[in-house]
Amino acid sequence: MSKIIRIGTRDSELALWQATTVQEKLEKLGYDTTLVPTKSMGDQVLDKPLYELGVTGIFTKALDVAMLQGQIDIAVHSMKDVPTQLPKGIVQAAVLERAITHDILVHKGSSFLESSGPATIATGSLRRKAQWLNRFPNHQVVDLRGNVNTRLIKLIENDWQGAIFAQAGLERIKLLPKDAIQLDWMIPAPAQGAMLVVAMEKDKFSREALGKLNDPDSEIATKIERDFLRTLEGGCTAPIGALAQIKDQKVFFEGVVFSLDGKQKIDIKKEVKLAEAKGLGETCAKEVLAKGGDKLMQQIRNENSALH
Repeated sequence: MSKIIRIGTRDSELALWQATTVQEKLEKLGYDTTLVPTKSMGDQVLDKPLYELGVTGIFTKALDVAMLQGQIDIAVHSMKDVPTQLPKGIVQAAVLERAITHDILVHKGSSFLESSGPATIATGSLRRKAQWLNRFPNHQVVDLRGNVNTRLIKLIENDWQGAIFAQAGLERIKLLPKDAIQLDWMIPAPAQGAMLVVAMEKDKFSREALGKLNDPDSEIATKIERDFLRTLEGGCTAPIGALAQIKDQKVFFEGVVFSLDGKQKIDIKKEVKLAEAKGLGETCAKEVLAKGGDKLMQQIRNENSALH
């Protein structure tokens, strides 16, 4: 193959694992590749919660710029970090087969979950925070930022009872503690556990190469979830969860939006035939908006703008 495909990636351990996975798959198909690591703003500004930074694409923007400037050909992302609207000229080229979607609790002893006393849990995600407070209203949730390794170290250094992570991330870099608790009641972020590779729209060579890595079921499920998010106008600033699962030619979808304090919750569950799943995410989001989700989203926007 004539061209060397330059693979852009963040420089965290997890991001490099993901990019290397894509690199190995492409090289197995006979393509020549090279890795080009960069730092994202989301990796550099760690003293503010994500929602306060107010930037969608905080983890992807640096790679978008590198691609638009011709420094890289493709970029590998955790799909849940990618804004639902890609920059002009950049397109989705492959969704790899999705890993496990669950969130997990990494803890220093889980007996606090049985007691009614106070406890402190750490997460940088509004979605995780709202769902935790909905279930454990007497707990305190503190902000936790940084890559996976940094967050695990911060958990050790602070007197928190636990912190919430995506199971897939910890499994990928072999840092999942044996006693971590799977939070099967927590609805994940849209596209959690999925890896997305983007390319320039006009770059036929890279797009054709990446097309061979695409997993159709993962592509369909993540599109439904991201359509749900986009229609609710969530982005990084609202506690929105969504999960679409494909089994036996059917799609099982559940979506939810919470108030920031976790006290209000509007959810939806739907089961449709795979052949009829087109537009499912948008339809479900519109139902949520009609059930009071529009008022709730406005309330969240007001609370967020008061924080800035």
